[in-house]
Amino acid sequence: MTLSLSQDYRHVVADIAEIPYILPARAWPFYTVFLFIVVPLWSVIPIAWSFVIYVLWTGNIWSFGCNGRICFAVAIGEVLFSVHHYKLVRSVSGPPLHGAGNLAERQASFIRVLKSGLADLTEESYDEESLDDARPGSPAETIVQLNADDPRAVDFRERMRAWFRRSTWSSVKKRDAYAYLYWVFYNREMPPLESLTRRQRAVLDEALSRVEKRAGKTIPDEPSAGVQPVRLTIDQVNVNWRPLTWYVMALGGNWMLRHWLISSYGARFGCYNGLEYFVRIPESWDAVHSRRPLVFLHGLGLGMMQYKIFLSDLLRNHSDRPLLFPLQPHISQNIFHVRFLTPMPRQEMITCLVGLLRRLGWVSPSDELDDALGLNKNTKSISSGVVVLSHSYGSFVHTWLLKAYPQMAVRSCFVDPVAICCWEGDMCHDFMYKPCTTGSDLLMRYFVGTELGVANTLQRHFDWVSNSLWFEDIPNARDPDKTLVVLGGRDAILKAERVRRYLSTHGVSKGIYFDPKGAHGQPLIVDGLGHDTIMKWLRVA
Repeated sequence: MTLSLSQDYRHVVADIAEIPYILPARAWPFYTVFLFIVVPLWSVIPIAWSFVIYVLWTGNIWSFGCNGRICFAVAIGEVLFSVHHYKLVRSVSGPPLHGAGNLAERQASFIRVLKSGLADLTEESYDEESLDDARPGSPAETIVQLNADDPRAVDFRERMRAWFRRSTWSSVKKRDAYAYLYWVFYNREMPPLESLTRRQRAVLDEALSRVEKRAGKTIPDEPSAGVQPVRLTIDQVNVNWRPLTWYVMALGGNWMLRHWLISSYGARFGCYNGLEYFVRIPESWDAVHSRRPLVFLHGLGLGMMQYKIFLSDLLRNHSDRPLLFPLQPHISQNIFHVRFLTPMPRQEMITCLVGLLRRLGWVSPSDELDDALGLNKNTKSISSGVVVLSHSYGSFVHTWLLKAYPQMAVRSCFVDPVAICCWEGDMCHDFMYKPCTTGSDLLMRYFVGTELGVANTLQRHFDWVSNSLWFEDIPNARDPDKTLVVLGGRDAILKAERVRRYLSTHGVSKGIYFDPKGAHGQPLIVDGLGHDTIMKWLRVA
């Protein structure tokens, strides 16, 4: 959950985890967005209810003209939809349907989190001798008792307290830590301590002991001071309603974009075992001699529509290579889709994606056969793999692919990769829990974070073990020709500086593009330096 600090920083002993977190004051952009964007859209439903009740109470419907009856019909639609939306929210508000999975795997992953940052690495050097070259740094370290003023312990406490809603570390009690750890390992609300099995109590005690060693401080066994741990998948689902009109507009926008892609670029839309997608394959493309296909994994929002400009730029400037765009309706505000509230889990998604890539002929039909025969995966052939470009949430799917089939992604570009350092609590707290203070925060929270499909995906289907992307999971991470990570210093979702430091302390330097003034998604905007960097990197091969 943390990164090490350099030796030059050893003299700093200030315990930043004991500094109370003060929420920044709200400025005029917040109130502008709230009053002129959020409130008008939010008000559509109560206005529709009021209008329908008034009309039915007074019976004025019979005196309405054509326009009035159309307005009444729209209002009726909004009222009925709001009832349907409420039922959908109730349906996802219970405990997660999926269990914790393999306990041993989660324990090993949590130990991996605690080891992160223990190696005394700096951004100028990395430790390749402490273990296998593929896993430099932290994984080889042993969790030992740190001193309270050790910068590694101070930094860990500061990062760890984000999982306790930025409470001071001293206010976290043993009961609070147990509740958090029980969620980590069992993905459930912790029952009374006395009702835990001997095995469960042993798991919690062992994990707590490691946390205390890593933090350099013992967590007191005292009554809770009211600290609430962040437990993303069992906390109350935070959903804000939005009108039927909004979803119809989103559906219509994507429908028009679909026909535009077909008519302008010859794109084909299809479905493979439930995975919907669009693909454009140039007639002149040759699987043996041409450049490798692109796979673009999109993030949260409005699906294709929010990437319209970037997609058109990709299709226009890379007209000589295929492009595959898997569609994810559960994070695209497509409430009319049959799988809107049942996102594909990791195994199903990767099985479908890999099966689709094999059907298209972009990867080997049988990687196990290639491994057995000792075929050269770097040979320019039909089984050479694909170039994967992911943005934001798409980096989770990118992570799943790299963990299962690392040889299929011959090159990887991560834009705003939330999968890297997602084991730290900052991203989860800031995106889902922290009260909004800026206009951009409010826009992101209302239009993305609290939308039903997004909230359901993140708060009931998030698997931190599967979604965490470690340095050693990235093939050729230090090769800037094969791996590019694009970050913005003003990203409101992820801590870009933490991600940059994590990668740079593991020897990644030239493969990082960091814009100190860049916002989340800004690199995908045309005519920006980040956008130009991505396009230049994609043209290399």
